[in-house]
Amino acid sequence: MSSETMDIKRNEQITSDKKSADKNTVEGLVRKSNRILVSISSHGFPFDLFPNTINIEEGRITIITRSFFSSSQVHSVDIKDISNIFINTAPFFAQLVIVSKTSTQNEIRIKNLRKKEAVFARRIIEGLRVFENKQIDTSNYTKEELIAKLEELSTTEITM
Repeated sequence: MSSETMDIKRNEQITSDKKSADKNTVEGLVRKSNRILVSISSHGFPFDLFPNTINIEEGRITIITRSFFSSSQVHSVDIKDISNIFINTAPFFAQLVIVSKTSTQNEIRIKNLRKKEAVFARRIIEGLRVFENKQIDTSNYTKEELIAKLEELSTTEITM
């Protein structure tokens, strides 16, 4: 076999390997982008006619704020763009404050969350931030495995 033929076969193999790697990357991104890990809604007192919702996905947080006449606003923040996350507590409910590096409105506030749900959401988001910073691919985990790992990662005691 001539060296020219070997070079052609080697280039074909490299191209095939690249296509396979790209295909796997795209499949992982699609799995990650369509998977909501946690969805939490606000709870007004005594009831909330227009609850706000926070959806925590693997790559981003989506906040849906609703108001009168069924108008709503959807705001998404990539996990990598979250610089900090806080919980403000009151006697009955908690407020989750997400600080974004890129948003013109630097803080996003979600009020009237149950305290346990706010703590859980913060832990999941903090775990996702660590995974993002370490560039860990989470698409191979099942939803349940990933949530368990994220909770395990963020086991710091939070006092209220």
